[in-house]
Amino acid sequence: MKLIVGLGNPGEEYQNSRHNTGFIMLDFILGKKIQWKQANGTKLFYYKDSVGGKPTEYIKPTTFMNNSGIAVAFVKDKYKLNLKDIVIIYDDIDLPIGKMKISFDKSSGGHNGLESIIKKLKSKKFVRIRIGTSPTTPSGKIKKPKGEKDVLKFLLGEYKEKELSELKKLSKKVAQALETIVTEGKDKAMSLYN
Repeated sequence: MKLIVGLGNPGEEYQNSRHNTGFIMLDFILGKKIQWKQANGTKLFYYKDSVGGKPTEYIKPTTFMNNSGIAVAFVKDKYKLNLKDIVIIYDDIDLPIGKMKISFDKSSGGHNGLESIIKKLKSKKFVRIRIGTSPTTPSGKIKKPKGEKDVLKFLLGEYKEKELSELKKLSKKVAQALETIVTEGKDKAMSLYN
């Protein structure tokens, strides 16, 4: 089985925030009409499907971002998954909106959700799909906020309608990348989509 995790914060006030990019991306990929389920006593919503013919479980942790690792470790242990079967989708302030990058075995880059997952899994050896959240200048230069306070304000701020439509467009590429990761492996996906 494969586990695909979208990172975000629970609660309506965060619904369209940049920090909820992982949740937003899963909604675009799966369609908003699917019924997410919550198993009793778990800290996550899940949806079971298949990717490229392989059984797949999508999850949205219902802990806050800083504790995302609790849900990921729970599902990993429940199904006795290998780390290579886990894909994390999350927001990346170092990439422009509408861009994605697949990475593997890297540090958290200061992302609290990823840091929590690394700590709970005691490893960095899992695949990530980083989704760009930063606006760009007309020449294509990233305009990201400076300083901890401004970064937090930016991440918890809502996407504009135009930005959401860019994410929706990108979701087709993310879905194709996921299928490639599941069926042909991360290296093939990186060569095609990075």
